[in-house]
Amino acid sequence: MAIFGATSAIAQAVARGFAEEGARLFLVARDPARLEAVAADLRVRGASSVATAVTDLTETAGHAALVEAARNVMDGIDAALIAHGTLGDQRAGEADAAVMLREIEVNLLSPASLMTYLGNLMEAQQHGSLAVIGSVAGDRGRASNYIYGSAKGGLRVFTQGLRHRLGRAGVAVTLVEPGFVDTPMTAGMPKGSPLWATPARVGADIHRAMKVGPAILYTPWFWRPVMLAIRLLPDAVFKRLKL
Repeated sequence: MAIFGATSAIAQAVARGFAEEGARLFLVARDPARLEAVAADLRVRGASSVATAVTDLTETAGHAALVEAARNVMDGIDAALIAHGTLGDQRAGEADAAVMLREIEVNLLSPASLMTYLGNLMEAQQHGSLAVIGSVAGDRGRASNYIYGSAKGGLRVFTQGLRHRLGRAGVAVTLVEPGFVDTPMTAGMPKGSPLWATPARVGADIHRAMKVGPAILYTPWFWRPVMLAIRLLPDAVFKRLKL
């Protein structure tokens, strides 16, 4: 199991599920101290082996070598989760295209690059489970976060196409669409709504899904009907909503 963005709260929750099953893990993140702390925890939880790599995942030129390193360490990659991303400042992105482009780079271009190399490897193996964390924000553009949402929307289409391509090789490709999750990335947001979920709940859903390989995993489950309703709203009505 390879996890890219392994120090995120959701990624850690997923990794614990695999560690408790005795899986071999290859963890990638950019903060060496946090990465080693996560690795140590997973070893205690039962992982048969834990290898790590420190890198900035927006440096896409290194992705081919990174995936190859993971393959060599684990004698192939049966499962991989791409979990890195940022929730940027929408207002800052509206004012400065450089900020906007950085958000697209982190949340769309970098994951798409990794998925390309991982997909090619799994296609050659003729098996594998590949999951990437998107967001319900990618289902419809909203005034409050359309920069982040457009990156996740692009990731949705990319993932659909890759799944279509790799399905004939026996490779499952899953887009994970969480709603509101109580993580450090959302620390500044109010959390009084029952729509909020814990990383543990979302992580458990992802862990189960990677064994089955659904096309899209809404987590928690109730986001599927919620987002269906939002997608079906006529534009004339949607424009009047403060979302």
